Amino acid sequence: MTEKKSFRLPSVKLIAIAAVAGMVAGAAAVYVKHAASGKSMAEVAGLSDNCKVDKDKIGKLTKFTVGQVAAMNAVSEPHVLPALSFNDADGKPLSLDNFKGKTVLLNMWATWCVPCREEMPALDALERELGSDKFQVVAVNIDTGDDTKPKGFYKDYNIQSLALYHDSTMGVFNTMKKEGLAFGLPATMLIGEDGCLLGAMNGPAVWDSPDAKALIGAAIGS
Repeated sequence: MTEKKSFRLPSVKLIAIAAVAGMVAGAAAVYVKHAASGKSMAEVAGLSDNCKVDKDKIGKLTKFTVGQVAAMNAVSEPHVLPALSFNDADGKPLSLDNFKGKTVLLNMWATWCVPCREEMPALDALERELGSDKFQVVAVNIDTGDDTKPKGFYKDYNIQSLALYHDSTMGVFNTMKKEGLAFGLPATMLIGEDGCLLGAMNGPAVWDSPDAKALIGAAIGS
């Protein structure tokens, strides 16, 4: 079998894509309103008084949304996300509640998405280096059908540290789209240990870069 290679884009190009996506996401986060009630996303989901995350942490995070992760938009108010459900590699149903107590980098991706494929090795490296009882990368594949394709991708591209999570219904992505947080793939959310949204971005990033590691360190509080 022919050896598969990562779609390694030049870092400058990759970050340019991410930066444009981040500006779009940031504008949407400001102006998106809940259609039914006229309330903002943060008002509907619950503001920081429903979270234990200190607003000071958000202020600190903004200092680290630079360079390779400049497209990450820290929220103005940390708030609880709607219920997000997906399956593990054995088909066991999970939700974000299963990761309470950890800072989570939630990434939505698909095997047909070239920028997703490009950043997966970096996400794998980030999990390998920083994954712990305090932090985890949760990469949720949204390919329709069974998990044959994502499992094949993991094998072909030697993804070893990321656990495989799959949502064939695309429910995770569609929920985040309704919340004004996901406009395409990849889409990534930074979630605090209490399940509160800290930041979001659309587009790829170099997740094994020093900038990304510094951002995660600030989110964890290390």
